[in-house]
Amino acid sequence: MDGHKLMIIDLDVKGNPLKCLHYHLPIFVFQFIVRLIDPQYPKEDKMKTAEDIVNDNQRDIVFVSWDQTVHQTCRKMMENRIGAILVKKDDEFVGIWSERDLLRYICNEGFDPITARIYDYMSTPLQSTPHSTRIHKLEEMFLGLFLRHLLIEKDGEYIGMLSIGDVLRAGLLEKARQFQELNEFVSWDYYENWQLGRSKKR
Repeated sequence: MDGHKLMIIDLDVKGNPLKCLHYHLPIFVFQFIVRLIDPQYPKEDKMKTAEDIVNDNQRDIVFVSWDQTVHQTCRKMMENRIGAILVKKDDEFVGIWSERDLLRYICNEGFDPITARIYDYMSTPLQSTPHSTRIHKLEEMFLGLFLRHLLIEKDGEYIGMLSIGDVLRAGLLEKARQFQELNEFVSWDYYENWQLGRSKKR
C-alpha cells in the first residue's frame, strides 16, 4: 500500500493529486485509489440490484394466455404501452412476444394475426437472473448474450421483467450517483485536510 501511496504522491500537482486524477480515470479506478489512501471511504459501493430496478419501475408483470391470438396480444401491448409481453400457460410463463417477433412474422405467407395463436409464434426459452444481480452484471448479460428482456427471479418466483433500456438507464443514473458521492467525499475541504495531514507528518 505504501508503494501505491508513493506513486500517487509523485503525481501530485500543486498539492492536490486526487483532483488531478479525478477527471482522467474511470470512476471505478478512482474509487480504488481513494480507498487506498483514505480508510474512511466506504469499502463497498451500494450498487443497485435487479430487484431495486424492478421496484423503481413500479410495473406489474403483464402477460397473455397461451391461447390468445397475435392480434389480441398486440392490442394488450398497446393498451399497456409496452414492447414485450409474457405468455402464460397453466400458471407458468412459457414464452415471450415482442415487437420484433411481429416484424419477423408479419411478411410470412399465410401468417394472419387475427387467427394465429401466440403460443405458436412466441419466443422461447425465457432468460432469467436472480434478484440480487448487480447492474454491471446485468449490463454484461444484455450486451454479451444479445438479450432485450430478462425476467427477475426471487424465491422461485418471477417478480418482474427488465428490458435493456431499463438497465442502461439505471446504469447511467448509478454512475451519476457515484460521481456525486465522490465529489461530496473528495471536496475542497478534503483536499485541504489531506494537504494539512501531509504537512504535519513532515
